[in-house]
Amino acid sequence: MRIGEVARQAGVSVRALRYYEEQDLLQAERSSGGQRRYPDSAVDRVQLIQQLFAAGLPSRSVREVLRSVYAGTVEPGLLDQLESERARISGRITELLAARDRLDGVIATTRNPPPECAHGRAPVRPARSAARG
Repeated sequence: MRIGEVARQAGVSVRALRYYEEQDLLQAERSSGGQRRYPDSAVDRVQLIQQLFAAGLPSRSVREVLRSVYAGTVEPGLLDQLESERARISGRITELLAARDRLDGVIATTRNPPPECAHGRAPVRPARSAARG
């Protein structure tokens, strides 16, 4: 597969693919004309790379995870690191869910304020007296 096709199918830029190669996260063969050629499995690999980066793992850790995933074995030190990263991600998910729940509350209150809430109603102005002094 050519670089543009991998980028399109994986939903990333060509520049991202080149960066992944520089970081030794993705490998391509070169055609006789010097063009990159990727295996069909590159799209899945790129999507995994994207997920690991989105989870906050640095390139070094992503490289180690990829080696383990494709070798089918995990070194004990890496396993401890992955468990720590998983705990961090779980904590972040909990924080994000709490933030989403608070936003849901704000949205619901804004769209349908309770009767005791003055938000969203026109301010009450004092009545003018009929007699002017």
